[in-house]
Amino acid sequence: MVRLKTIYRCQECGQASAKWIGQCPACSQWNTFVEEAEEALSRTTSKSRALTEFTSEPVKLSDSESIEPKYMSTGIAEFDRVLGGGIIEGQVILLAGPPGIGKSTIMLEVSKAMASGPLKSGKILYVSGEESLAQVGSRARRLGAKAENVYLLSETNLAKVIDVFNKIKPGLLIIDSIQTAFHPEFTGSPGSVGQIRECASELLKIAKSKGAPLFLLGHVTKEGALAGPKVLEHIVDTVLYFDSEKNDVYRILRPNKNRFGPVNEIGLFEMTEKGLVSVTDSSGILANTDRSRPLIGRAFSIAFEGSRPMLAEIQALASRSYYPYPRRTVAGLDLNRAQLLIAAVEKNTGLRFDTMDVFASLQGGIKLKDPALDLAFCAALISSARDLELAPDTVFLGEVGILAQTSPAAFMARRLSEAEQLGFKKAFTPRLNLKKETLKLTELAVEPVADIAGLYAALAKGRV
Repeated sequence: MVRLKTIYRCQECGQASAKWIGQCPACSQWNTFVEEAEEALSRTTSKSRALTEFTSEPVKLSDSESIEPKYMSTGIAEFDRVLGGGIIEGQVILLAGPPGIGKSTIMLEVSKAMASGPLKSGKILYVSGEESLAQVGSRARRLGAKAENVYLLSETNLAKVIDVFNKIKPGLLIIDSIQTAFHPEFTGSPGSVGQIRECASELLKIAKSKGAPLFLLGHVTKEGALAGPKVLEHIVDTVLYFDSEKNDVYRILRPNKNRFGPVNEIGLFEMTEKGLVSVTDSSGILANTDRSRPLIGRAFSIAFEGSRPMLAEIQALASRSYYPYPRRTVAGLDLNRAQLLIAAVEKNTGLRFDTMDVFASLQGGIKLKDPALDLAFCAALISSARDLELAPDTVFLGEVGILAQTSPAAFMARRLSEAEQLGFKKAFTPRLNLKKETLKLTELAVEPVADIAGLYAALAKGRV
């Protein structure tokens, strides 16, 4: 007979305690300990389980270099970009996002693309614990996912899921979602820390042993963090966060952890009637206004997210304040960075912002932290404060320090090349140690500025 013991476990971080505690000593959260029952294992039983759990053989480090991972394309360009080229055998991917963001939709689209691509001769198992087969089938018909080798299963019992997996032997397994699955041998309701941890561990063993990629869909809390124990993020190979921007029209896929690829890439999707569509022209999102005429307070720059260059449009408005403390409101940019740049401009140009409200916005709704946008922000701010029009064919590239000096950002040659391809005629940049042969510019004129004072002088003289 199985012996059980009662423990109390934090639902935020998974910390265990023999008695109830008001505040978790690990994560400092209050009233998060919940009573659970777990199997009381003897030392002999624990050792025997540990000895039989892993069956892999050791490999020499010199021989491991010849073991190359086999990448499989998901069939969706933006998804492959975020993953680093595709998924590999046995990779465990956690996809998290708020309700209704499109997690199930993109998983059905991945199933559709892979069923007709790398897994054309294999099988895909889609397990839904939140929706019935009729609901999943209705979404699949809307998306046009009618592949014969995609199998649907509406089940929350992990034991039955594993039985079906062993029966059909799929090449890809999708669990929607991990919070609805429960292990029949462990107590606790679905979604509790113990259940999520044990279910994820069992699915991890299956994925690694069978070489089948595994997608785990997860929920997020009200604060936007991944729901469930923190150990869940350590178990998986890749953590992807799905979020929305610009009035829920565009979806942004960001990697938070990736053992097989970069973590600085983003994937852009547009939600349409036929599902999620990859957005290849990111510049059209961030700068989709009319560039045929000059405007006061608008400056352009080229931002980088991973390996993707994107045209960024920064708008700034400096107006008289009617409050004791002037307002500083920023959308899409870092507020602390913007306040630093406002102080640098005020110190080095003679402009006074102590009686002015400053509003700044990065068009398109996507949040960026690229330091190359500093010079464009300063140009837009000076333009608004002095009512100076900025030509729409001028781009500003460079980082600005706390002492108002400018310095080059990463990938300056690629940024300038992208600006020329987009039709810009002049670029204000820091002094570059790049040869003309390296830049290969034919129509874009580069004008260096050493600091904010030099930028202010150029704008005041109308050289823009």
